[in-house]
Amino acid sequence: MKIGIVLYPTYGGSGVVATELGKALADKGHQIHFITYSQPVRLGSFRDNIFYHEVAVSNYPLFEFQPYETELASKMVDVVLHEKLDLLHVHYAIPHASAAYMAQQILKTKGVNIPFITTLHGTDITLVGKDKSFEPVITFCINQSDGVTAVSESLKKDTYEHFDTDRDIQVIPNFIHNLDEETPFDLEKRRKYAADDERIICHVSNFRPVKRVEDVVRVFHKINQEVPSRLLLIGDGPDRYNAEVLCRELGTCDRVMTVGKIRNAADLMKLSDLFLLPSQTESFGLAALEAMAVGVPVISSNTGGIPEVNEHGFSGFMSGVGDIDDMAANGISLLKDEEKLNLFKKQARKQAEKFCITKILPQYEELYENVVENHKKLAL
Repeated sequence: MKIGIVLYPTYGGSGVVATELGKALADKGHQIHFITYSQPVRLGSFRDNIFYHEVAVSNYPLFEFQPYETELASKMVDVVLHEKLDLLHVHYAIPHASAAYMAQQILKTKGVNIPFITTLHGTDITLVGKDKSFEPVITFCINQSDGVTAVSESLKKDTYEHFDTDRDIQVIPNFIHNLDEETPFDLEKRRKYAADDERIICHVSNFRPVKRVEDVVRVFHKINQEVPSRLLLIGDGPDRYNAEVLCRELGTCDRVMTVGKIRNAADLMKLSDLFLLPSQTESFGLAALEAMAVGVPVISSNTGGIPEVNEHGFSGFMSGVGDIDDMAANGISLLKDEEKLNLFKKQARKQAEKFCITKILPQYEELYENVVENHKKLAL
């Protein structure tokens, strides 16, 4: 099958999942065409069955804000026509779904009928989608999509609550693609970040308010008072400065390292003993899953889709949003007990195996086949 995948090419979860999905589909023999404004960060070097089509953004002086949605739709039309695509799969509703609908309608005038699937990833529904100015467009695009998926039952529920749709939404969770790529533990690399008698705690995010990065710093401060530890903050964003200021106030700057954005956060995650995710909301919690995949237990909030990923008392522990004391207590209970920590590390890895790409990919392939077949019947 020839599939066009439209995504945000950045470090965000939707872009990572869409890229890894495309790569896995290409390995199965499908022809994948990524359509976006720059090469996806997870795409890497040349691979068989993968093609990249860049959306050139206009700099015409008339526009105060460049019309990316229009240019994206035009590029989708061009790729569908000349590459003979069977299907478009757009990740993140805004503006990809509306651009897909526009492209679909243009293509109909040219005698081409192509279906499109919209995958809802989270903030397009839980944050952006709740803005009343976006609601009519998102509702329309969901209803016009030939298939709709969400990455968790929680997100599916939120979608029905906030948008006027009765469309069937299929839950296909996010996934891990590299569970078979275990590498030996690199003790020398670990020693660059912490002494042998210190624990390493890490956090990965886009440092936006919803991630509650200051809670990460406060939880770490409490843990470090009981267990000698180091904190690795991976990523960047608007709340990075606030987190750094808080470290100075708490006197933990010498024990906290902010490494910024890195292409493969798992390289540092696997050196860690604990992962913190105290988010205000998460539609899935991909960073937590990536941590568990390399055998790192998770201390998290219990909001949104996180309970579908992190099993309380098995792969880690969950607390109420903002309950810093409970998160710290759970972290200390693990880090002080070597036998318990090692058990949770093994169980975290076992929990991650439920989300292996080999189990998730067939769900997408079946959906693609059904959508294409149904679209052909409706076109007759």
